Amino acid sequence: MDDNYRHCEALVLASDKDRYLATLFAPAGKRGPLFALYAFNTAIENVRERAREPMPGEIRLQWWRDVLNGERASEAAANPVAAAVTDTVARFALPKQRLLDLIEAHAFDLYDDPMPTFAALEGYARQTSAVTFDLAALICGAGAAHAAERAGIAYGITTLLRAFALNASRRQMYVPIEFLEGGTTPEEIFAGQTSPWLVNALGMMRTRAMVHFETFEALLPQLPVATMPAFLPAALVPSYLSVMEQPDYDPFRSDPSVPQWRRQWVLWRAARRWSRVMRR
Repeated sequence: MDDNYRHCEALVLASDKDRYLATLFAPAGKRGPLFALYAFNTAIENVRERAREPMPGEIRLQWWRDVLNGERASEAAANPVAAAVTDTVARFALPKQRLLDLIEAHAFDLYDDPMPTFAALEGYARQTSAVTFDLAALICGAGAAHAAERAGIAYGITTLLRAFALNASRRQMYVPIEFLEGGTTPEEIFAGQTSPWLVNALGMMRTRAMVHFETFEALLPQLPVATMPAFLPAALVPSYLSVMEQPDYDPFRSDPSVPQWRRQWVLWRAARRWSRVMRR
C-alpha cells in the first residue's frame, strides 16, 4: 500500500470507524482501494462542516468534479485522497458518473432547505450511501446494484437518524416534512423542541430503514461472497436502530452510538453468517 492509500486508511480510521472495521475483512489487495473510496466519501460528506457557507462549499465540490474529470491533474497528484481515488477509479474501471452523482447529491447539504418527502430522502440516500456500497462491491469483484441500493438506503437513513441532533443544531432538516403532518415545524425542531409528531416521524424513518435492510438481507443468497466486505457496514443498521427504539431515547440528548466492542462483534458475526449464505 503506497503513501496515498495509507493516508486514506488513517483518514477512514479517524472519521468512519464502521467502514474501517468492515474493510479489515477484505483481502489485503482490496483494502487500499476501499479506503480510498471511503476517504473520498468522507471528504465530500464533510464539505458543509469545513466550508461553513454555501459558496465555499460549492467551490470545494466543483474542485472534486474537476479532479474526477481529469482537469486538475497536478493538484490531484498533490492531494493524497484525490490521487488515491483517481487511481482506484482507473484500476477498477469504476463508473465515474456515479461519483459525480454523489457529489451532486451532497450539494443539498450546503443549504438549509428541509427534506420535503420520503421519496426525496430515499433519492438522496440512493445517490450517496448506495453509490458508495455499489462502488465498494465493484472494487471487491462484482456489481450488485440492487442490493447496494437497499443496503445504502437503510444505512444512509440510519446515519442521518444518528446525526439528527447535530444536523438540527446546524439548521439541517433531513426528516421529511411530510412525516411531520403539520404538527411541528423545522424552527421548533431547530430550537430543540420535541413533540409527538417528531417522535412519530423519526419512528417512521426507522421503520423504513429496517424494511430496506431486511430486503437487502433477503438478497444475500444472490450476491457473490467476494462482495461481503463491501456490504458489511450495513450489518450495523439493526444495532443502531435498536438503540434509538429504547423508550427513554431522546433524539436531542441521548447518545445514538454502539460501543466499539459490540460493533466489532456484530461485524464478525455477520461476516461469518453472510459468507455461508452468499453465492460462491
